[in-house]
Amino acid sequence: MTQIFNFSAGPAVLPKEVLQQAADEMLNWHGSGMSVMEMSHRGPEFISIYQEAVRDLRELLNVPANYRILFLQGGGLAQNAVIPMNMVGRSAQPATIDFVHTGSWSGKSIKEAARYANVNVAASAEAGKFTAVPPQESWKLSRDAAYLHVCTNETIDGVEFNFVPTVQGDTPIVADMSSHILSRVIDVSQYGVIFAGAQKNIGPAGLTLAIVREDLIGHALPICPSAFDWKLVADADSMYNTPPTYGIYIAGLVFAYLKRQGGVAEIEKRNIAKAELLYAALDADDFYQNRVAKDCRSRMNVPFNLRDESLNETFLAGAKARGLLQLKGHKSVGGMRASIYNAMSIDGVQSLVDYLNEFAGR
Repeated sequence: MTQIFNFSAGPAVLPKEVLQQAADEMLNWHGSGMSVMEMSHRGPEFISIYQEAVRDLRELLNVPANYRILFLQGGGLAQNAVIPMNMVGRSAQPATIDFVHTGSWSGKSIKEAARYANVNVAASAEAGKFTAVPPQESWKLSRDAAYLHVCTNETIDGVEFNFVPTVQGDTPIVADMSSHILSRVIDVSQYGVIFAGAQKNIGPAGLTLAIVREDLIGHALPICPSAFDWKLVADADSMYNTPPTYGIYIAGLVFAYLKRQGGVAEIEKRNIAKAELLYAALDADDFYQNRVAKDCRSRMNVPFNLRDESLNETFLAGAKARGLLQLKGHKSVGGMRASIYNAMSIDGVQSLVDYLNEFAGR
């Protein structure tokens, strides 16, 4: 089989040894005679899978004891509703939510949250076409916001936060880390809530992860569906309803894989090396353009444009012929995008760089 490198933004590449282990265990998990897909979520076999996944994730991110790890459904998009329905009840009504608008995903979050509370866009990068994170000194935060929402890595626009925001008083920070969770060392204690869709750096689509500080649990609005009420989900250890069991299983295999690789600190070193290699190739001359400010460039999602965009289809066809897949940019911004998540090897990035240089030279 021709060597394939998958640069999809999500659902995205998974570690090969994780896929191989899942294949080996597909019909008979650890002598149980069952596939994980067939197990009761309340049976001892799956409970052991779930508990190990939670332990490993807590270790990888050094999650403090006063935070709960919740496995949910609905993707990051659903969390844009779930979070305000669980958070604004803590504040005097009508509640206000602060947002920093840095791209497509924070824009979706703003639109959805406006259905449940007042929204204050404390800062926006829209005027600059979402090529940077607005400097913190320009933010106009509310005095008594229910929380501050940031998307710390914009999957479509390729913008990544390189700092943790400073807030007023005890305002919790809610961070959408869908496309860079587990790619870099973070201090979980600096956030009230961290959430992420699994399909980029964790596992298959259908699973959503939320890490929630315990004092923020138990304030859901009456309109919040019970399956999304953090207290009900936390009290039931993510088993309030049938969870995405196979997604949790694959996530657990990924967590164990990351531990074998040396943990998040070691993975971050590799991600820095991959990003530096790719950005150096794009910056070598003006044939390719990455328009994101250098201090805000994402290590995970690298959008770029060809100087002559009439060559786009030729570029993509040549890439496909070399086994470099899913490089077409999001339809909302065009161009190209290479997503180089944890599971993308340095060899894959080098193969892309070799093709970039060859195509430009040609």
